[in-house]
Order: sequence, then structure tokens, then C-alpha cells
Amino acid sequence: MGSTSTFWPLVDLGGRLRDLHLLDSALLDETNSTYPVEGDNRVTRKMTKTSRGYEQTNSETGRVWINDSQYFENVPLIAWEFHIGGYQPAQKWLKDRHGMELSFNDIRHYQSIIAALMETHRLMHEVDSLLY
Repeated sequence: MGSTSTFWPLVDLGGRLRDLHLLDSALLDETNSTYPVEGDNRVTRKMTKTSRGYEQTNSETGRVWINDSQYFENVPLIAWEFHIGGYQPAQKWLKDRHGMELSFNDIRHYQSIIAALMETHRLMHEVDSLLY
């Protein structure tokens, strides 16, 4: 550790993480999550300890329900549970919009958040592999 052979790759990874967290990355257009059901787009599902709004559909992904009929499909459990500081961004973003109607741009933004969290998870492993 401490060599330029480690430093410069870390600089590159840090720049990529910065772009992701500013939601300024072409990778965010490559989301696997979908929003398949039409409706009023109103966030009425409360995110509580007993009803988080996430329904696992297989070992890796699930649905994030915004109300009783609409959801984001194909959301990785890793993204849903991901912590940054004391927050879980995929959950907090929806909690902050409780009672609001999501626009088309809001829906795309949430899908970008999911993609950013997944890429952050992947890049963190790259950082770890350089350091340990």
C-alpha cells in the first residue's frame, strides 16, 4: 500500500464513485429495474420496520411497492438494503415522497438511484481488492 500503482487506480475509482453519487454517469441509463403497472403513481406505502415495501421475488431481486398496485420490479436486495452513512437511500427517497405523485422523471430518477447503488457496491469491491 502507498505506491503509485495503488494510488492512481484508487483515484480513478473515486472519480467514478463521485460521478455515480452525483447521478452523472452513463451507467445509470442501464437500469434493470422496471415500473410495469400504470396507475396514479402516488406513494402511499409507508416504509416501517414491519412493512418496508420490499417483496423479494427471488434470491437476488424483488419489488419495491409504492402503493397497493404499483411497484418497481427487478430491484436488487443489495440496493434496497444498501447503507450510506446512517441512511438507506433506496428507502429514504420513497419515505421522503410519501403522499406525493411520482412524475415520469421521478420514476427514472429512482431507477437511476438503484443503478447507482448497485454500481457503488461493485466499485467498493474493486477498492477493497486494491487495498487488501
